[in-house]
Amino acid sequence: MRLLISTALTTLVAGSAVAGEAAVGIDIPRLTVVEYHKPYVAFWLENTDGQIVNLAVWYDAKLKDNEGTKWLKDMRQWWRRTGRELTMPADGLSSPTRAPGTHQIVFDSKVTPLKDLAPGSYQLVIEAAREVGGRELLRVPFEWPPKAPVNLDVKGESEIGAVTLKLTP
Repeated sequence: MRLLISTALTTLVAGSAVAGEAAVGIDIPRLTVVEYHKPYVAFWLENTDGQIVNLAVWYDAKLKDNEGTKWLKDMRQWWRRTGRELTMPADGLSSPTRAPGTHQIVFDSKVTPLKDLAPGSYQLVIEAAREVGGRELLRVPFEWPPKAPVNLDVKGESEIGAVTLKLTP
């Protein structure tokens, strides 16, 4: 997988040959509303200096004339921090929105953005927004690299259900 990272973020990914894996589980709740749209969801890592590494962005990439990109800005924190600098679709980063249910993304530190992640304190940040719907942002703090298996979880209140972060050395 390739990831486009701005040169301003190079200090965040300052060479570390650490093995490990991060698995993110996310529950997209089924909402009983008149007009339901699948949420756009952005996943990123943020260090204590506020530097960012994008992990994934789920959006409606199949709309004609790339119309789906116009709602990316509804994920306001992600958009202001890094989203507006990206050209979508981004190889290895963007993929289609997901239906209600539980979904998992696994990042192996040998081949993904974690490959060069410097040791330190981070937050996994997940932001979700729906057209004609709400917006929600969750943060899961963690230390990288993990010294032992770690299971962390948080629960959203509306647009995001349960989120799990499983780290393995």
